[in-house]
Amino acid sequence: MERKEGYIEVTGGKVWYNLVGEGNKEKTPLIVLHGGPGNTHDPLQAALHVLADERHVIFYDQLGSGNSDRPTDDSLWKTERFVEELMNIREALDLDEVHILGHSWGTMLAAAYLIDRKPAGVKSVIFSSPCLSAERWKQDADQFLAQLPEDVQQTIARHEEQGTTDSKEYQDAMKEYYSRHVCRIEPLPAVMVESRPKGNKDIYMKMWGPSEFCPTGNLKTFDYTPKLHEINIPSLFVCGRYDEAAPESTQYYQSLVPDSEFHVFEKSSHVSYLEETEAYVEIVRVFLRKADTK
Repeated sequence: MERKEGYIEVTGGKVWYNLVGEGNKEKTPLIVLHGGPGNTHDPLQAALHVLADERHVIFYDQLGSGNSDRPTDDSLWKTERFVEELMNIREALDLDEVHILGHSWGTMLAAAYLIDRKPAGVKSVIFSSPCLSAERWKQDADQFLAQLPEDVQQTIARHEEQGTTDSKEYQDAMKEYYSRHVCRIEPLPAVMVESRPKGNKDIYMKMWGPSEFCPTGNLKTFDYTPKLHEINIPSLFVCGRYDEAAPESTQYYQSLVPDSEFHVFEKSSHVSYLEETEAYVEIVRVFLRKADTK
């Protein structure tokens, strides 16, 4: 199978990409936007590389994380620059036509790109475990937190109030939430454990906050729900039954996009592509094939 990797110049440094797959002129390439902000491509590639048997799939590490440059200028960590980065990648790789799959923060990036830039040549978009309203995400998180043991709730609340979210006690309390709503596989998949040191916590803190359920960064006011009706390409929304991207919220976003589709993975939380890989790949594959014909 063809594999090509390299670096692309973007504002702030160089971004690493990996293009895998068989060149098939009838099948539009897929570009994958990883989560975070500040995570890496590795977990998504571990699951989705199999799609490259019938189309090119492009994975990349966003600036600041993984194999890409890690500049220290924190003014770079804003949605608009990441949108510009995606535009640079499409141009550099001659991706005149493309499907987009965004996961978690990657769905925020995809929405901003599609709605603010209205790019040509995007044939479809997949919103995987989406966050398209930070406020709604926080409301869902508060409901999930309320279901945790009382002592865990108190520990989380105390450290967030005191600004001591970097303490071991807070980190341990976080794990209770994560094991229910981020990844339900025990022990964690090796690719998640191995990719963590390659992430960038500074980007995550600057843009999101100290934990999944505590948005304090520059994304805390992110809300594209009033604009989702502007998306007029085939769109698929997926999430896990126990996802922190709650099924009710994911379906609400889907209801705002004309002629879009919705699917819940019944045994998954936030990383359904790892928790139910076979089912996830099949849903994505069928959707992409259908979108290729439109």
